[in-house]
Amino acid sequence: MRFLQFIVLCGLLGAGWGARAATGGAGTNTITWHRATGMVDAEVHGCPLMPLLEGIAQETGWHIFVEPGADRKASARFHDQPVGDALRMLLGTLNFAFVPQTNGPNFLYVFTTRMEAATKAVKAVKAAPPKHVANQLIVKIKPGADIDAIAKSVGAKVIARNDKLHIYKLEFGDAASTDAALGELKNNSDVLAVDYNYQYDAPPEGQLLPNTAAATPSLSLNPATQDDPCSPTIGLIDTPVQLQGNSTDQFLQKQLYVAGDPGATSAAPLHGTAMYQSILYAMSQQGKTTSSKILAVDVYGGNTQTTSWDVALGIQAAVDGGATVLNMSLGSSGDSAVLDSIVADAASHGVVMYAAAGNQPVDTATYPAAIPGVTAVTALQNGQLAPYADYGSFVSLALPGANAISFNNQTYGFQGTSVATALATGVAAGVKGVNCGTWTQVQTAMQQKFGFTGK
Repeated sequence: MRFLQFIVLCGLLGAGWGARAATGGAGTNTITWHRATGMVDAEVHGCPLMPLLEGIAQETGWHIFVEPGADRKASARFHDQPVGDALRMLLGTLNFAFVPQTNGPNFLYVFTTRMEAATKAVKAVKAAPPKHVANQLIVKIKPGADIDAIAKSVGAKVIARNDKLHIYKLEFGDAASTDAALGELKNNSDVLAVDYNYQYDAPPEGQLLPNTAAATPSLSLNPATQDDPCSPTIGLIDTPVQLQGNSTDQFLQKQLYVAGDPGATSAAPLHGTAMYQSILYAMSQQGKTTSSKILAVDVYGGNTQTTSWDVALGIQAAVDGGATVLNMSLGSSGDSAVLDSIVADAASHGVVMYAAAGNQPVDTATYPAAIPGVTAVTALQNGQLAPYADYGSFVSLALPGANAISFNNQTYGFQGTSVATALATGVAAGVKGVNCGTWTQVQTAMQQKFGFTGK
């Protein structure tokens, strides 16, 4: 699809954006964004400001904020205009600031006085629909059941297996047979769980912060001289952690790879490296020494995305490797029944899990954060809910969503609920090591200090 056309109904009742075809006439308005050229067409007649902004937010994924009290009825007709000129014609005398992002949704601020006054979020941003790998299902079967016979019964090929966990990845010839098999397998008495193999988007990249290399202090955390049973092993489910040949490496155990060869080392810090340093930083604020180690489990394998299959394998690999607390600074809008079962098993063995709530300002669930047994963490900015952060009822904790890390003698900034999650994991692990309390006591203390009470 080379263009994106929105249809907005702006009648007397202020209806939102519709999904039916444009028929012309009063009340029907269209805006078309041409993906290939970045140009915009519009035919809008007397459309109130909020339905206009809600429609743009829904269809573009922009995070839009408006100054309370700002108002306008948009009327404009134009063809092939750049985004800036298109917004100027649609918003008229209102001021606006369009702030593009390289690693996340763009921001649009609409205001009458100053940009900082645009504090009211346009809440029409929709959570992205779940994406899954085409023609694949993942399935968990009863011990002793025959996966090859099950796969044959629905016309599938077993393309990956973990006999220990009784989970398998099935591939089909087309989408129709995949969907049909999903229904059949849900009714198969030998199948404990089945779902699509949901995709997880690429984690956000860091931004090089110029002229700050000297300002980033070295990590003030040292390894304890002897093992301490109170200090947990932390499982980091993420991209690989890059070794730097300095003191930060000493807390890293031998890394595990469940999604294949991660490929060549990047010249910039990977997301896993940033989360690793963020966990260590948070731990250093609880005590200056620790015998905790971090077990990094790469679930991306050099790919830009991962899947619920690889995340499930990563969780199990971390638990099998001795991790008692997991950091999952990743997420998807797809709720995998198979992943749910792996999380439930880890939780039943006392493993504590923290996961990112998501970087869309919506109140819908992100997984694995919303799976029972996982503590969902959202992000704060200047002490308030960050404008990009998910605020759904599944969220338990809120911590700062930004941190600076050192990599190759340069400083990089990372932002998002993934950072907040890493800080939460580090605080919890640090408190556990210092106070030697139970995880229940640690979780209670975390809730008292960082509990999220809603937007």
